[in-house]
Amino acid sequence: MTDTDPLARFGVVPLFSLTSSDLTDGQPLATAQYGAGSGGEDRSPELSWSGFPAATKSFALTAYDPDAPTGSGFWHWAVFNIPVSVTALAAGAGSPRSRLLPAEATTLPNETRQSSFVGAGPPEGTGVHRYQFIVHAVDVPRLRIDPESTPAVLGFNLHFHTLARAVLTGTGEFSPRRGR
Repeated sequence: MTDTDPLARFGVVPLFSLTSSDLTDGQPLATAQYGAGSGGEDRSPELSWSGFPAATKSFALTAYDPDAPTGSGFWHWAVFNIPVSVTALAAGAGSPRSRLLPAEATTLPNETRQSSFVGAGPPEGTGVHRYQFIVHAVDVPRLRIDPESTPAVLGFNLHFHTLARAVLTGTGEFSPRRGR
């Protein structure tokens, strides 16, 4: 787990632990976590979390690239209403065909308008990108958000309902060896 919180500027909350068998904090993403158009598999990493506050009622998960050359970053994945009993997601849970997310969870459309995980695809010449996987401990069992909303709307709601968060950051950059 990283000791920094990329969302602290919106209000400091305690941090808890987020680990992955597919991703090491601060290290490059595996090829599987890249998008299909970049030689990858669009496969979300395995994620496990612990140490969240006892008052947690549900979780939300976001995957975001703040370094995308857009002026607003790039949302790769946004899921909310993950039951408090769920403290891990298997690799590939971001694929709607996988059925690995709990039935209560809602996946919002990402930047490509797909309700799934979309892998990294940093454009040539844009340097190293950070891919922030963040699990938010939420103070209500269900956030009432339109399932067609954007991840930014989820972020707005999380601002008011996050008790704590856990952050795991992978890195990635364009590589002609992976394909494009």
